[in-house]
Amino acid sequence: MFKQTEVLIIGSGLAGLIAAITAADNGRNVILINKTDTLTSGSTYWAQGGIIFRGNEDDKNKLMEDILVAGDGACWQPAVEQLVDLGPDLVKDILIDKFNVKFDQSQGHLDLTEEGAHSVRRIIHSKDHTGKAISEAVAPYAQKHKNITILNNHTAIDLLTISHHSTNPLDLYDKPACFGAYIMNNSTSEVFPIFANNTILATGGLGQIYINTTNPSESTGDGYAMAYRAGARLLNMHYIQFHPTTVYGANERFLISESVRGEGGILVNKYKQRFMSKYHSSMELAPRDIVARSIYNEMLETGSPNVYLDVRHLDKDWIVNRFPSINKYLHSFDIDMTHEKIPVVPAAHYSCGGVGVSLRGRTSLQRLYAVGEVACTGVHGANRLASTSLLEALTWGWVAGNTVSEITKEDEYFPKIFDWEDGTEEMDNALIAQDWLNIKNTMWNYVGLVRTKARMHRAQTIFRHLSSEVEDFYRKAKMSKEIIQLRNGVTTAYAVTNFAIEDRTNRGSHFIK
Repeated sequence: MFKQTEVLIIGSGLAGLIAAITAADNGRNVILINKTDTLTSGSTYWAQGGIIFRGNEDDKNKLMEDILVAGDGACWQPAVEQLVDLGPDLVKDILIDKFNVKFDQSQGHLDLTEEGAHSVRRIIHSKDHTGKAISEAVAPYAQKHKNITILNNHTAIDLLTISHHSTNPLDLYDKPACFGAYIMNNSTSEVFPIFANNTILATGGLGQIYINTTNPSESTGDGYAMAYRAGARLLNMHYIQFHPTTVYGANERFLISESVRGEGGILVNKYKQRFMSKYHSSMELAPRDIVARSIYNEMLETGSPNVYLDVRHLDKDWIVNRFPSINKYLHSFDIDMTHEKIPVVPAAHYSCGGVGVSLRGRTSLQRLYAVGEVACTGVHGANRLASTSLLEALTWGWVAGNTVSEITKEDEYFPKIFDWEDGTEEMDNALIAQDWLNIKNTMWNYVGLVRTKARMHRAQTIFRHLSSEVEDFYRKAKMSKEIIQLRNGVTTAYAVTNFAIEDRTNRGSHFIK
């Protein structure tokens, strides 16, 4: 069995959906692969804070300067210029006018909030569940589109490349190219190829390689690992942004939106002392990497497992109305944010690096594109400015969707490929669970918020051995979603570690002690 399409998109967050809709609106046939059973999954759905639009007395130069400052000298300016030129207009044309996303309003105008490192209030939102509002507005359009076929509950295994999968040995001399992917039906374990003129990776992030993360369970680094194995260029993989404020004591690190601090929330230590003035003049609204490391340092100095986010000085009814999802979640842990301080700690949140792409979303591998968090556009540099992630996903999703709609003669070659051979050994859940613990703890302790040369080299040794063990396990075992994710997780962790070792300069989210 095999399928063929003009555009194959792997991932169903905002970037993948916009790319799919754009190509489909241009008349292209699209197959969209979704690892879960619903399109409202992935990091987009859980995004709380908002998306950058336009502030009062704001302009493109101010936004560009804020992005460049937050990126700590590692942003690619042409990409930043594209974002500020196209992004806000696309928010209006696509999210507001086309999909009618219900952003909050105040006195008849879009309500603007502020977050860290922004010079003006320019972020629009839907309460504290902006990603959910966007996903639920955009996904139904994709589901009903006649040119889009959605394969829910399917997992991508590997990209099909001429150098790795063609049965013709002379294809090795051709320019490296991707012509689709091997896909597995999670329910039946059936593996089959999908041939595509162009393929777009939109697989999201890698947070699950850390023990503490805000990312959903599906963020196992799949796109980075598939691109790496296919030979596509990765960039800035060591720039992992840690969100400063996630709930301490919860089984999963629930994120407390940066907009809580933007609206006046303050950080205090266990002695009830406000401490951010020691670390940065912008205090709680400093860039995320600075706030996260300041919290880390404060925890060490006070011997405390957490610090506190305090909003008790704000109007109680306003807090509940402005942050209903956060308020509801905290109540499930018997925390009343209107009367109690919120215990918080940093957690892995966003990968600023990824698969290197051009302004059109093209990777270094012909016929392969990447959008969203899995891509490194150069916008974020060493540290992402708050609320740029959804804007970047929208912008590059739209640009890439238009680009892949222009199919050329070079995009039409499909070689014969080797038959898929599945392993025979039964999956060992204990091995998978232990290997994941090894990955998560090693990354958190050795390649985390604060790094040392010794720790990173120890992690490199661990992952070099573990990669070999997992690859052997993968080749022998019957295929499963769990094995695919483990293989991708260790590959991605190894890549992050290697990038971190190679960069000896402290910049943004990469900090060597």
